[in-house]
Amino acid sequence: MSKVLLVGDGAVGSTFANDLLQNTNLDELVICDVVKDRPLGDSMDLEDITPFTGSVNVHAGEYSDAKDADIVVITAGIPRKPGETRLDLVNKNVKILKSIVKPVVDSGFNGIFVVSANPVDILTTLTQKLSGFPKNKVIGTGTSLDSARLRVELAKKLNVKVEDVNAYVLGEHGDTSFENFDEATVAGEALTSYSEMTPEVLTAIESDVRKKGGEIIAKKGATFYGVAMMLAQIVKAVLENKEICLPLSAPITGQYGIKHDLYLGTPTVINANGISHVIEAELSDKELSKMKNSADKMQEVLAGVAK
Repeated sequence: MSKVLLVGDGAVGSTFANDLLQNTNLDELVICDVVKDRPLGDSMDLEDITPFTGSVNVHAGEYSDAKDADIVVITAGIPRKPGETRLDLVNKNVKILKSIVKPVVDSGFNGIFVVSANPVDILTTLTQKLSGFPKNKVIGTGTSLDSARLRVELAKKLNVKVEDVNAYVLGEHGDTSFENFDEATVAGEALTSYSEMTPEVLTAIESDVRKKGGEIIAKKGATFYGVAMMLAQIVKAVLENKEICLPLSAPITGQYGIKHDLYLGTPTVINANGISHVIEAELSDKELSKMKNSADKMQEVLAGVAK
């Protein structure tokens, strides 16, 4: 029997629930939110798709329902407002996170945490520390959404299929992230071998990728389709023991020469055990410097939270 507990039934959470039911064999989905009527309504709405997707017990619940869950997905948090950075949300969302992790752990939960609330690297790090869980059992969505946006932009610029693009955004899911252009490939060829990919064009792409989330928020109030689908892919891989590699918030234990004890966006293999192994991507000296800078910035924020 497979069971997922979703904490946070806002735009990301409800979209994830819909994507999960359509993409994964699941026995039970429990939805929790501080607004008690919303999970009730969403559960009623979602069960109407089960004749097309297969029988699933979808219902509203409480943190105590985590006791026999395989995965707890945390999307709860205050979303970014226009003009805000993800790091602006730290103090607000750390308080919310603390109110979630303790009762979930107290329920007897012994599964895997998947975190997507922002700032995701900070909240994933704190989820592991607050829960005391092994590091492989705590996963954050990291730079998976940023990387998807990068692949979309490169596909548009080169007029190729997005599935032909293999490129990562690494580091913080935020302002200190960076594109791993030097090792990116398109249709099996190095991105740098494409004459139209001049430094000026790459800089413009980097800027477009970084600004896309803010532009979506300004136009429609929130971003949720991309991260919700990414969450569904992560949960599917864990439940079905399907090994996949994504740039996720993963525990850094000496990779890239980073000495801080934190989670950061890097290629990560996941399966039924959670994080199978963390991959240290090949980086140029310039990119390595950016990765270390990202880690330093995250450590500064974590130090502030600890106080």
